[in-house]
Amino acid sequence: MLFYAVWSVWTSFTLYANVAATKTRTRAMLVAMFGIAVMAAAIPAAADTRGEAFAIAYVCCRWLGMISWRRTGQQLFSWPAAQAGAGFVPWVASIWVQPPARYWLWTAGVVLDVVLSAVQGSRGQEMLDRMRRSPSRRARSFQVVPARLDPAHFGERLGLFVIIVLGEAVAQVVLAASDVDWRAPLFVAAIAGFGLLVCLWWLTLEYGALSVPRYGERRVEAWLALPAHFTITMGITSVAAGLGMLAEDPTEPLDLAARWVLCGGLSLYFLTTTIVGAIAGAPRAWLLGRALPAALATILLGVFGGPLESRWLALILVGVALWQVRYARRHNA
Repeated sequence: MLFYAVWSVWTSFTLYANVAATKTRTRAMLVAMFGIAVMAAAIPAAADTRGEAFAIAYVCCRWLGMISWRRTGQQLFSWPAAQAGAGFVPWVASIWVQPPARYWLWTAGVVLDVVLSAVQGSRGQEMLDRMRRSPSRRARSFQVVPARLDPAHFGERLGLFVIIVLGEAVAQVVLAASDVDWRAPLFVAAIAGFGLLVCLWWLTLEYGALSVPRYGERRVEAWLALPAHFTITMGITSVAAGLGMLAEDPTEPLDLAARWVLCGGLSLYFLTTTIVGAIAGAPRAWLLGRALPAALATILLGVFGGPLESRWLALILVGVALWQVRYARRHNA
């Protein structure tokens, strides 16, 4: 939930800058950056004493984004949550509510934002066309200026965010390795962890932010790209956390929670690319021979990988990722 809050503020202002272009309000962007810094500082204790501070910073950033969007005079039909949304209300209410009810309100805010924006965004152009064809006087008098995204800039921003998350993941592995004794098993685990992140970086470099063949050749639709971008980056973040726990003792099996943080994050990554690839028309050979098997393999490792030493589990996950990279190298050579 906390990751979504930070991501959604970034998304709102990234889309705003994409549409406003040279008319972007620099002061609003800087204030939003400060708000994200406050949110980041509150995260370690957001489940305890700083929950109100985190929620207040988030609400202020989203409100500032709504004001900035209003000044453009344009409506972004492809992702309504960037301007305002039903998901904003539960976060406002959570400021005065104590845990655990607060966490349910945060969850409701995330679900409303993502689900409603994805559904409404896919129908946005159809709704706009119907309004233009409406014979009623009220519809003719209600002028709506649809926001137009710059696809090249939008795709580049999404990809940059993924690269930043991957960089933070590498830092997580490095910091975890610096706190333990350097033994031979640790080097195996570190190489495996670094190799796994390099594979994810390679897929981003070859295919773009959503790591799907041919997706970069299509028009970037926000209603599909943004939910996929959120789950992909969340999956990478989870993988980074799992690799950090793996470095603590690479000769022992990971406990259930840590194993699912690692394997679940990677399975979320591959499941997302599989779904997006099926929608975007990716090659069937990639879908059935690479993406779907990778997703299933990571799920099976999460279920049955308990007896494996953590370093060997990491090496198997690298092999799964290399199975994807091999396709990219073969077809893009």
